[in-house]
Amino acid sequence: MKHETWSRATPIGRLAMTGPLGAIALAIPLGLAVDSLPRAVEFAPFVLSVLLFGLPHGAVDHLMPVRLADQPLGRSLAIVSVVYAVLGGAYLVVWLVAPALALGFFLAMTWFHWGQGDVFALRAFGDAEHLRTAGDRWLSLLTRGGLPMLVPLLAQPAAYRAVVEEIVGLFDPLAAAALTPLFRLDVRLGLGVAFGGLCVFGLLWTARHVLAERATPAGWAWDAVEIGLLWLFFWLVPPVFAVGLYFAVWHAVRHIGRLAIVDSTARSALDDGEWLTALGRFYRDAAPLTAVSLLLFVGLSVAVPTDGSPETLLAVYLVGIAVLTLPHVAVVTWMDRVQYA
Repeated sequence: MKHETWSRATPIGRLAMTGPLGAIALAIPLGLAVDSLPRAVEFAPFVLSVLLFGLPHGAVDHLMPVRLADQPLGRSLAIVSVVYAVLGGAYLVVWLVAPALALGFFLAMTWFHWGQGDVFALRAFGDAEHLRTAGDRWLSLLTRGGLPMLVPLLAQPAAYRAVVEEIVGLFDPLAAAALTPLFRLDVRLGLGVAFGGLCVFGLLWTARHVLAERATPAGWAWDAVEIGLLWLFFWLVPPVFAVGLYFAVWHAVRHIGRLAIVDSTARSALDDGEWLTALGRFYRDAAPLTAVSLLLFVGLSVAVPTDGSPETLLAVYLVGIAVLTLPHVAVVTWMDRVQYA
């Protein structure tokens, strides 16, 4: 599967690129129209992500060695189970003993992983010939991952801080004080200038391939439009809603597109316009481990004291997602090496 690409005009390309872009663009007027959302609306994307794309997108990891390395199903399941048990279990212990450190690692890990997902999507579906070198791709990863992780902090620090304190407070309410410097005005200004400069530099740096006629302008322009749109989206839209929507309809959907290209039956179904068949195969594959993941969330909600409010339930969900994300990142990093060595 190395170096295969699909145009944005193909069904898989539309699924991975055009659909997420349209969904995010449609949400931007919310940020222009309101300063805050009703809690039911604000938390809705995370609620939907439990079964709609978000949580299930990582529940097909056990099939990746089968589909990418021709491993027998039993061996594939055993390998991925060990990866999840060791990495997820170790990370859960860190949450219990050092929640502020665990949260900082979660933010950094998600920055890397969401950037990683976008770099793959750009290369596979976005005609991104301008991401030619490892340096180009690392610049893109840092830019793309930073948009959902950093821009809400810059634009809406109070809401960002409330979520951070709620998560850390599940384990140690006093530990959140270690993260206080993040929310100082001077720190946010410094981060904003540095990250804004990184975004501009990355686009200018990769434009050299277009100017040298080693890459098409269309792929670079699509990249630039997405970066600008995501800046607007995360700057204007309330953070909890914005990050939840991005997780479910951008990051997860793009990964589902990636899963489709390694499943010949799903890929053929998409090529033939049979969207329900392709999605049905995805949910069939994801159902068992999605159910197991839900047991983790139930266990966390029992083990960690909560008051039953949406804020604390979201915090529990995010800790569960964090525990599952570390081994998922390991699997996806291996997929990167196999598909785009």
